[in-house]
Amino acid sequence: MSLGRQIRGVLAALAVGLVAAGPANAQVASKGEQPPPTIAIIIDDMGHDPVQGERLIKLDQPLTLAFLPYRRYTRALAEEAHGRGKEIMLHAPMANTHHYDLGPGGLKPEMDEHATTVTLRRALQSIPYVQGVNNHMGSLLTQKRSNMDWIMTELVQYPLYFVDSRTIAATVAADSAEAHRVPNLTRDVFLDHLQTEEFVDRQFKLLIETARRNGTAIGIGHPHKVTVDYLEKHLPQLDEQGIAVATVSGLWAMRHNNAPMFVDIKRPVVAPLAKRKVGGE
Repeated sequence: MSLGRQIRGVLAALAVGLVAAGPANAQVASKGEQPPPTIAIIIDDMGHDPVQGERLIKLDQPLTLAFLPYRRYTRALAEEAHGRGKEIMLHAPMANTHHYDLGPGGLKPEMDEHATTVTLRRALQSIPYVQGVNNHMGSLLTQKRSNMDWIMTELVQYPLYFVDSRTIAATVAADSAEAHRVPNLTRDVFLDHLQTEEFVDRQFKLLIETARRNGTAIGIGHPHKVTVDYLEKHLPQLDEQGIAVATVSGLWAMRHNNAPMFVDIKRPVVAPLAKRKVGGE
């Protein structure tokens, strides 16, 4: 099945409404009611660790899982996660100012439009049920407007949303997404760049405070054992605190008065790479 067909099927089946943190008390805010403060949690770097990946997939809450392309467990975990109601993203490796290795599927500023498009498209095709993209690292590439424009030109064709992980303040990713009419959001809180329970607790509370203040908030974590341990313990307690959990798509809908993320307009059909030559390839 082509990527475009997979995505259309997923979008058609997506329940865009609000999902409460406690499954036994799941609620959808009825028309006219004020929804509770709501968080979305993206777990980056999925695909390496099957043990922590399985634990995250089995959590009852609607997490959004961002998979690195071509990793050993990416496809199997993404298939299972989709079957358990998780939202799937491509965690696209992008060049960083520290010049850390990107691994397979990396997007670099020296790439031209053709190379960028082909690399991104192949990465998207490697992950089943993908609905959106966020950047892995990217402190260098997200400052490059031309490169981000090429990326957004590709994403709008499927269509897919984009979340700016905001790994640098000078990012232009959101501006590029807006210019290309790609639905986009920005990370509010990193949960675990220090891997201690005390730090994760502090950041998780900051995420909740941000949601109480603004209505919604997006947190990004990773499949570290300390993070998964914390989420297993504390996510089920959110319902009693009046905090809801939604997928990224659900959070976007809340911020846009339940408008559809993708307007039903005619877009070019994106064929699988093997059946379509890109830029003269």
